[in-house]
Amino acid sequence: MPVLYHFSEAPGIAAFHPRTMPARPEITVPLVWAIEASHQHMYLFPRDCPRALLWPVETTTAADRERWFEHTGARVIAQVEYAWVDRIRSATLYRYELPHETFEDLNDAGMWVSRAAVVPTRVDVIDDLMEALREAGVELRVLDRLSVLEGLSERTSLHWSGIRLRNARGWRVPQSPPSERLR
Repeated sequence: MPVLYHFSEAPGIAAFHPRTMPARPEITVPLVWAIEASHQHMYLFPRDCPRALLWPVETTTAADRERWFEHTGARVIAQVEYAWVDRIRSATLYRYELPHETFEDLNDAGMWVSRAAVVPTRVDVIDDLMEALREAGVELRVLDRLSVLEGLSERTSLHWSGIRLRNARGWRVPQSPPSERLR
């Protein structure tokens, strides 16, 4: 089983309780969310920071690898808006390690969910997110607006993950619907 984490800006969380997400009313089941350690780079940001992450997968074309990764040794490219850079630099995150017993794999970019309350087994403080991103092999690219990336997920063979895009300036595209298991 993979190591599972939940990231928060709140210290001292004794237990995570299932809850619904007001920003995602289509997900009607109360859940605790976790991410596999191998995908933790997706959450090395302040909670509400909009970000778009890209990385190669088995089916990525040579043209997409060249276009996006030719001039970088990074394994992931994360794109954020200038308005968030200072918050990324100053934020502290708490990485809670969670026991996997009650979690089910969503088979989607390392995401897992539990319908039961979960007590963390460990917490680590991450107070330099820029360094944590670098250590995770993430190249941070800063844009004026993430909205220039709208529709990119349909035009690339790279894996695309957009997180908190509703907070991006001018973003109009709705988030993808959840798995049938989450309704």
